[in-house]
Amino acid sequence: MTSTNNERHLDMDSVVQAVIKKFLERSELGQKKYGTTLDRTDLKPHDWIQHAQEELMDGILYLEKLKQIIPKPEAPSPVQDKKSD
Repeated sequence: MTSTNNERHLDMDSVVQAVIKKFLERSELGQKKYGTTLDRTDLKPHDWIQHAQEELMDGILYLEKLKQIIPKPEAPSPVQDKKSD
């Protein structure tokens, strides 16, 4: 028996469902903003690489910002790490 897409989504965990929803929302936003989809053929491979690099650089900046504002967890003391014999 073959599952429909909707039935398969019901079997997925909530994290996967949330990511799929965000991908769909992002796709809609991109189509409205740029008037095209990723199926476009006007870009060369180098252009796609450039776009990806810029997106990843933004991601690194966001992660660095989060590292600066989220307190570091305290490392456990060596005594707590030892197993009792």
